[in-house]
Amino acid sequence: MTLLSIDWFFIIEKVLLISVVLVLSLVVAMYSTWGERKVAAWIQDRLGPNRAGPMGLLQPLADGGKLFFKEEIIPTNSSRFLFILGPSIAMMVACMTSAVIPWGDTLVIAGRPVSLQIADVNIGILFIFGVVSMGVYGIMIGGWASNNKFSLLASVRAASQIISYELPMGLALIALLMLTGSLSLKDIVEQQRHSLWNVCYQPLGFFIFLVCAFAECNRAPFDLPEAENELNGGYHLEYSSMKLGFFLFAEYINMFISSALIATMYFGGYAFPYMDSLGLDPNVVTILGFVALFIKTLCFIFFFMWVRWTVPRFRYDQLMRLGWKVMIPLALANMLITGALILARQH
Repeated sequence: MTLLSIDWFFIIEKVLLISVVLVLSLVVAMYSTWGERKVAAWIQDRLGPNRAGPMGLLQPLADGGKLFFKEEIIPTNSSRFLFILGPSIAMMVACMTSAVIPWGDTLVIAGRPVSLQIADVNIGILFIFGVVSMGVYGIMIGGWASNNKFSLLASVRAASQIISYELPMGLALIALLMLTGSLSLKDIVEQQRHSLWNVCYQPLGFFIFLVCAFAECNRAPFDLPEAENELNGGYHLEYSSMKLGFFLFAEYINMFISSALIATMYFGGYAFPYMDSLGLDPNVVTILGFVALFIKTLCFIFFFMWVRWTVPRFRYDQLMRLGWKVMIPLALANMLITGALILARQH
């Protein structure tokens, strides 16, 4: 292959798209911390952050600066390499999941179609599952390498919680895949573009997936790995400075990506009503589609926050009972009913 035969436009396009999606994820995660405080203040009849900048909008920068300039401490008896590897894996996994989400349709730039999806792989959902399942290694390694019994207990809790709720999440998605016949997120969005959203066909599957997303993101009422009451702060107890920041940032990036994924699979993604009958330029429609997906995602992020400041934390036995005795049977029933209805419709 000669140098001239390389499609440089394609490479530049993908590098720019990766950069934009990565920056978008980081900015949304950063301002989710501000949003979380504002939502908590609204629910509790307080003002929330209002000192750093107008309406406290510079508060995330102040928090980031504080973490960045804190002293880097690595416990003497910890496993140094693994101690650093833990938050690195958590952050890397959180950022990788955005690669297969279609953020919009196709833009036409200089006569060339540019897809607003980093990688349209035909196994997009399996890719997300594979990457997300790696996230437990970051938490487990971080907790174990700290050489602290509270951190280790929290990481064991996190591992068992994530594995327990991945099962019903996968079963809920099997029912959706039976309906759509594709693992490609782009195909799933395009099907919803020309018919009803999948939440109309899979309301129970959506509910199961949403509950499992809370558990996978370690969000309240499933924030047992970070339970301050009994674990002194959880699996990142021994971490400080930006290594702690990576763990905290990864949680908010996961929440953003989970919200985008729910919006994509069950609420039409970048599709919105009458988008093909507006008579607008295709590029304008594509941009409006991105805005529609972003608004849907922000609505789910708000819901994540609303639940956190409304519902009390489960006990650990309640968490496990809900996962194994309620969510898995419900997901199995949903899958069987979906299969029966598809067969009945074919005949």
